[in-house]
Parts: sequence; C-alpha cells; structure tokens
Amino acid sequence: MALRFPRPPRFDLYVALGGLLGGLLLWGLGLATRPHTEVYVLLPGRWPVLLPLLVMSGCELLRRTAPRAALLTGTAAIVLDVVTQGNLVTVLMYTDLMYAAVLYGPPASAHRIPRITGLLSVAGTVVPFALWREPEALLIGVVTGVVAFAPAATGLIVRTHRDAAEAARLRAEQTALLAEMDRTQAVTAERARMARELHDMVANHLSAIAIHSTAALSLEDPKTSQQALVVIRENSVAGLSEMRRLIGILRDSSGDVEPAAAPTLDSLGSLVEGARTNGLDVTLEVAHGTVPAPFELAAYRIVQESLTNALKHAGPGRVAVCVDQRDGLLTVTVTSPYGDRDGPSAPGSGAGLVGMRERTALLDGTFEAGPEDSPAGRIWAVRATLPVHHTVEGDIA
Repeated sequence: MALRFPRPPRFDLYVALGGLLGGLLLWGLGLATRPHTEVYVLLPGRWPVLLPLLVMSGCELLRRTAPRAALLTGTAAIVLDVVTQGNLVTVLMYTDLMYAAVLYGPPASAHRIPRITGLLSVAGTVVPFALWREPEALLIGVVTGVVAFAPAATGLIVRTHRDAAEAARLRAEQTALLAEMDRTQAVTAERARMARELHDMVANHLSAIAIHSTAALSLEDPKTSQQALVVIRENSVAGLSEMRRLIGILRDSSGDVEPAAAPTLDSLGSLVEGARTNGLDVTLEVAHGTVPAPFELAAYRIVQESLTNALKHAGPGRVAVCVDQRDGLLTVTVTSPYGDRDGPSAPGSGAGLVGMRERTALLDGTFEAGPEDSPAGRIWAVRATLPVHHTVEGDIA
C-alpha cells in the first residue's frame, strides 16, 4: 500500500519555493553566515550548505498539513546547518516552521513549544556564560530566543486571538440560531392560539347550523323546518359576530390580546341558553369568586367546546355543566350521555379535545376526557382543573 502524503496548500508551496530560490541565490553569491575558520564549522565549503536548505524547503511544504513532523525534521536540519558555513534563508525558514507548529499544531503543542523554547533560551544564556565567563557566550541564548522562542511566542499570540475570534463567531451563530428558534416557536404558538380561538368561536355555531339544516331537509313538517331555519339564522348571526371579534383581535396592534368583549364565566348563562335553543337539555351550576381573566376565558372555552361536542355526538339525555372554585382550584366538569343518537350528527376532527387540553396545559392545569359509568348510565365526562392561585405571566388565549 503506497504511502500518500497530504497535499500542501498553495501558499505553503509558494513559501517553500521562495525559500529554496532565495537560499540558492545567497549560495550562488557566496554569502554564508559563518566563515570556514569557525571552530564549530565541521563541514566547511559551499556544497554542504545545500543539504539543510533542501530539507528545510521540503519541511515548508508540511508547515500546515503536518506541523509537528515538519518542526522535528527542520530542527535536525538547523542543527546540520550549524556545523556548516550556514545559510540565512535556512534559519528564516526554521523560524517559520516554529511559528507554524504553534499556530496550526494541536493545542497541547501550541502551549508546550513556547515553554520549551523559552527554557532553552534561558539555558542558552545562563549555562554558556557560567562555563566560559565570556560576554560573547550570552549571544547563544539571544540567538536561541530570536530563532526559536520569538516565533513560537508570536504563533501562540496569533492562535489565541484566532481562537477568541472563532469562539465569538460561534457564539454569534448560536445566538442567531436561538433567536430563530424563539421566533419559530412564537409563530407556532401564535398559530396554535389562533387555531384554538377560531375553532372555539365558530365550531359551535357551524355544528348547530349543520345539524338543524339536516333536520330541516329530512323532515317534511313545515313548522319543524321553520324552527330549524330560525335556529340556523341565529347561529349564523352569532357566528358572524364571533368571526368579526376574531378579526378584530388579529388586526389589533395595541398589544392587547383579548379585547374587553372577551367572554367570562358570567357569560355561561347565555352560552347554556344558546345550547338549549339548539336542542340540548342542559343544567348549569356555577360557584366561583374572583378568577383571573386567562382562567375565565379557558374555562368558558372548555364549556363551550364540551357543549359543541355534546350537540354533535351526545345521545339523548341531560347535559350537566358544573364550574366550581375551591381551595385555589377552578374545576370545570361537563357530562353528557354517551351512546348512539337518533337525530342528525355533525362530523368531528378531534381538534376540540386537543384545544381544551392545550388551554389547560398552558395554565399548568390537568385535563381528562372520556367515557365513564354512572348511576344514570354511560356518560362522556370532560374535567379540567385550573390552579387559579398561580400567577400567570404573559398573554394566554
């Protein structure tokens, strides 16, 4: 299996090529960093200088794709360059490798390399001076600091600023994402509120219209048809009035979600009378004190939707509505006969139960609906318990 080296970025290729051409130019001009008479020049002459130059140029190709391997190889090349007459471009390319290893290497290396080069700079200053007692010995530490520690420290500073900028960018993206999620949730909640309000306002009247129009079409008694048409007209007018109120809510830009005409528990009597007009046998028991507006509206809508369901699906018999406030709890109970009905019925989608459950959940209440057995027979019971002692923040519809 062939070994594949990572492809260097184009900029690194230019850096390596530029370093190689610059080093060859100095080599061709005969410009070396040290004379061949220096004691530590073990490989004098022009040709040994080319080997560390070529190796350092190859390391520049890996300055970003493999920065640690490039630095280790470059360190060996710079040591080899020290025992030759030297090339200034080779030294400059090594400082770039040191800088790139800190900037592009792993986080652990980014913090370890400056510490190591700093210690080497201090050791290169103190140890030679302690051994030789010559001022020139201090230059070893200075050169080490300039070639190794200075580019490493610069790379660490640049990397720190780069990481801080990246973190700020990520925070900004997260903030924008959270804002978009909040906006989407607000739109979804508003759409759900509008759907509940539209359903509760209109469904009752449309169900009565559907049932009575079916009765008027199926019966040949003129008196019965006349009565059905009267009920149809009353529900049509009431439905239009509710629709206008809903349109007024949607067009209101003052911030008031519910206008002054919002239904309250005191309006349950009129609601029950309307249900009786539509043909239901309804009893009403109400006992409550001061109830916050959101709880009043929720209780009213639950009773309204329960009566609508009874009008559409309940069997013959009495529908009982009970609203009671006790020990900080507002309890709404609506029971209706459960079974086959003889007269016409209206189709249902289940949105009413969903809306009642959502209204109750928004107020931290409990809701249950389903068939039950009672002494009077099988019934359908709707029960909602609302904790009116809780403070409700915001607008709830």
